Amino acid sequence: MRSQDEAPVAAGSAGSGGDGRDPAGDAGRRLLIDGALVGAERTFASVGPATGEVVGHAPDATAAQAEEAVAAARRAFDGTGWATDRDLRARCLNQLYEALTEHKEELRELTIAEVGAPRGTTHGAQLDEPVETVRYFAELIRDLPFTEELGEIEARGRRHRRWVEKEAAGVVGAIIAYNYPNQLALAKLAPALAAGCTVVLKGAPDTPLVTLALGELIAGHTDIPPGVVNILTSSEAAVGEVLTTHPDVDVITFTGSTATGSKIMAAASGTVKKVFLELGGKSAMVALDDADFDGVALAAAFTVCSHAGQGCAITSRLLVPRAHHDAVAEKVAAMLGQVTYGDPADPANYMGPLISERQREKVDAMVRRAVGDGAKLVCGGERVDPGFYYTPTLLAGVDPDSEIAQEEVFGPVLALIPYEDEDDAVRIANNSRYGLSGAVVSASDERAIAVARRIRTGTLSINGGYYFAPDVPFGGYKQSGIGREMGLAGLAEFQEHKAYAVVVP
Repeated sequence: MRSQDEAPVAAGSAGSGGDGRDPAGDAGRRLLIDGALVGAERTFASVGPATGEVVGHAPDATAAQAEEAVAAARRAFDGTGWATDRDLRARCLNQLYEALTEHKEELRELTIAEVGAPRGTTHGAQLDEPVETVRYFAELIRDLPFTEELGEIEARGRRHRRWVEKEAAGVVGAIIAYNYPNQLALAKLAPALAAGCTVVLKGAPDTPLVTLALGELIAGHTDIPPGVVNILTSSEAAVGEVLTTHPDVDVITFTGSTATGSKIMAAASGTVKKVFLELGGKSAMVALDDADFDGVALAAAFTVCSHAGQGCAITSRLLVPRAHHDAVAEKVAAMLGQVTYGDPADPANYMGPLISERQREKVDAMVRRAVGDGAKLVCGGERVDPGFYYTPTLLAGVDPDSEIAQEEVFGPVLALIPYEDEDDAVRIANNSRYGLSGAVVSASDERAIAVARRIRTGTLSINGGYYFAPDVPFGGYKQSGIGREMGLAGLAEFQEHKAYAVVVP
C-alpha cells in the first residue's frame, strides 16, 4: 500500500516540523479507509493537556465513513489472501515495525504534546515498548503452528484422524482509550493482523493525532493491502456504535472504562460478536509486616504518579499493617513531595498533566468527597495551572468500603488503608469489583508469592517484579475485563478453532 504521493507522517517536535507542516496535525492529518488517506466533512480540536491549548485538528469521521471502513475490512478479509498468507502478514508487520522505528522520534514528540506523556514514559510503555510488540508478533507467527494434531480414535468400526486448525476470526472493531494510545492501538493491531484478521481501529477523541499518524505510516510504508487496516477518529459516539452493532464485524476489542465496556457488551450481543475487554482497575499494593517500608513508600508514591495516575493497572490502594500506618503515611508524603511535575517535554519532570479539565474536575471532586467521608488529606489535592495538572495526593486512614477505595480515580491519588493481619489484607485487596493488577511486598519472595496467589487479579508484581512485556498476557478478573492482550493468549483472542476429522484408509 505504499504511495509516493502520500506523506507518511507529519509528527515533528512540538515547535517545528521538517516538512513545514503543523507537526501536531492541522495540515494533512487524515483517516485511513480502504487503503486511502481521506479527510472528513469537519474536524475537531485536540487539546494539549500541558497547556490547555489546541495542538491540532483531527478529521471527525461520520457513521457513513465507519460503514465504509467496515465494508472495506470485510472485502479485504473475504476477497484477498490476507487471512491465509502468513508470510505476507509477517513481512507487513516487519515493515510496520521498521516504519515505527524510523519515525519514532517524531512520534515521541507528538505523544508528549498530545497525550501529555512525560518524556521518560515514551521510552517505556508510551512508545518504545509498544513498537517492540509489533516485532514480537511478526516473529511469533513465522514458526508458530496453526494446526494441532489430536491423534486417531476408533469410532463406528473405523479409524479417524482428528486435528484443529486455528483460523483468523474475521473483521475486528478495535476501540481504544486516551491514556496510552500507542500501546493500546498496537496491542490490538499487531496480534489481530498476525492472526489474519482485518481491522477497523477507532482512536480516542482526546488523543486522535497519535492514532492517525499510525495510519499514515501504514499507508506510506507497508504493503498491507487496502482495507486490511482502517483507522478512524471521531468526536461522536456514532462511529463506535457502528462497530459494536454492525453484522459484518466479528470481533470487538475495547479498552476503557467498565461502564462503557458493559454498554459495548450489550450492544454487541445483538449480533453475538466475540467481545474482549480491557477495563478499569483499583489495584492494591499489599505491604506485609516484614516489608522494607522505606522502599514501599518510594514505590507506592512514584507508581501512583506514573502518567499522573492515568493507568488502569496502577496500584492506587496501599495496604499496610495498622501499627505502621502513621509512619508509612509520613514516608509516602515525603516521597510524593519529591515527585517532579510540569512540562512533559522536560526530562526532569516525572509527572505530567491529566488529559483534560473534565478529568481534573472528576479527580478533585473524588478527593473532596473522600475527605468528607473521613479520609485524611495528608498532602496534595491541589490544581496547578496552566494546563491540567493535579498535585500528587495522599489520603490516609481510608475506609476500604468508601468510594475512594472502590472507584477508579485515574489521577495521582493514593489511598492508604490499614489492615489487621494477613488474612485481613487479602480480604481488603479482594474487596473490589475490579481485578486487574496488584503488588505484594515482603522480605520473603515465598511469603509474598503465597499471598499473591490469594489475590484475584490478572497480573501481580512480587517485590518489584515487572511483568509488562509483549509475551505476557495482560487482562483482568471480575469487572476489569474479559480476555487477554499480548502473548499467545492475545493472539488466540483473534482466532477461531476449527476441528476436522477424516477416516483413515
